[in-house]
Parts: sequence; C-alpha cells; structure tokens
Amino acid sequence: MLFTALTVAGSDPSGGAGIQADLNTFAALGVYGMSVIVALTAQNTTGVKDVMDVPAEFVARQWDEVMSDIPAMSVKTGMLGNEANVRTTAHMIEKYGVRHFVLDPVMVSSSGASLLAAPAVETLKRELAPRASVVTPNLAEAEILSGVDVHDKASMELAARRIREFGPEFVLVKGGHLEGDALDILYDGSEFHYYRSARIGDSEIHGTGCVLSAAITACLARGNTVYDAVRLAKDFVTEAIQNSYRVGRGALPCNAAGLRF
Repeated sequence: MLFTALTVAGSDPSGGAGIQADLNTFAALGVYGMSVIVALTAQNTTGVKDVMDVPAEFVARQWDEVMSDIPAMSVKTGMLGNEANVRTTAHMIEKYGVRHFVLDPVMVSSSGASLLAAPAVETLKRELAPRASVVTPNLAEAEILSGVDVHDKASMELAARRIREFGPEFVLVKGGHLEGDALDILYDGSEFHYYRSARIGDSEIHGTGCVLSAAITACLARGNTVYDAVRLAKDFVTEAIQNSYRVGRGALPCNAAGLRF
C-alpha cells in the first residue's frame, strides 16, 4: 500500500530542518512525501540569516495542484511565516477534508530568528488549532500559546490544558529543553501520557522539532493511533539525534536521512 503525507513549511537550504528534514523523515518511515513551500530561508548550521515568505496565492496554488493529483493521508505544518499563509493553510485543510493534521507551531528558530509574525499567532490559535489532530509546541511555543510560564512538568501540563481549549484533539508539549531526561507530555483532554528518553550528549541539535512532528505525521498516515504515533516518533527522533554528525560550523542536524524504521 502507498502511504502519502504532505508537509507545509519553510525550506532550509542547509538540509537540517524544515521541508528537507520532513521529507527525509517521511522517506525513512516508508511514506511518500510531498511539499508545499510557504517560505524560503537563507540559513546554514549557524543560524537563519534571512527569510522570504511565499505569497498566499501561490501557496494555495501548490496545495491545489498536489492534492488534486495525489491526496495526502496526513498533513503537517511547520513554519508558516505570516497571517495570510496561516489563514490560507486553514482554508486548504478544510477544503480537502484533511483527516490527520499535525500542527507544529514554529515561531522562533533555534538560533533566535522569528519565523511567525506576531499577528499570525492569534490566527493560528483561532483557525488552525481547532483543525489539528495534534499540536506539538516546544516549551517556548507552549508559553506563547498558553500564557503559562512553562518550566517544569506541572507547568507543561497546565499549558497543555490551555492549548487544548483552542480545539485540537491532542496536545504534545515537548520538554527537550528542560534539565534531566527528555520528557514529552501528551494530553488528550482527559488524561496525560508521558514519553521519556535519556538525554543524549550536550551538543546543539538542529531540526528535532521538525523531525518529531514529521514522524508523527508519517505514522498517522500509516494508520497508527496518535498514542502509538507519538511513541514511535519519539523513538525515531531519539535515534536520529544519536546518529547526528557534524556537517558545518554550527549545530548538528538531526539525522533522519540515515535511518530506516
């Protein structure tokens, strides 16, 4: 059976994150990947130097041409850049009846560059979050979305509850930037589910959030439940971190390309 998934995100010319990392992850998990590019970045392993958003009309054209030919079993979003592209993406998810939608609310790069205009945050909460199967914020993104100071397990749970109020089915708050084991917390509206892995080294790794959300998307396309998709994706990103290697002068890319699950 052919499994298909679509990533709607920004391009990383250095290959460590964004569209490139998503497609590598889809391939490693046996899923045929497609892409809608909403932003171009000038970046390398040392950081994002410049960003150029793709016009919303052309974003919609990409959606239409792909989905009218190759329907996606699941869709994920990453960097969306501005309010127009957030709104266009929400419209397209509705238009094509996307069943499995993973919202990775990318707002700031690991090097500190802004990847989502401030006015777009409220639109993301109002128009994209209610359509999501899973929202996957890191700690900083969870703080922006929830208004909670997220710094430990209890505050991660509170943030997840608040974000769940926007309407997504599940919220996964990623705790990779906390001390100790890497703890991610999944909230389904009634219970919390905890996913732990040992912290691996102390090197800065680029693209982990993209790879995790892409792996969840791929697993949903293959028919896994959200609970199993998160578990499998957590295992996948842990191995991708273990297999990271230095290709430039900055952060190590999370190496999804070299894995076969």
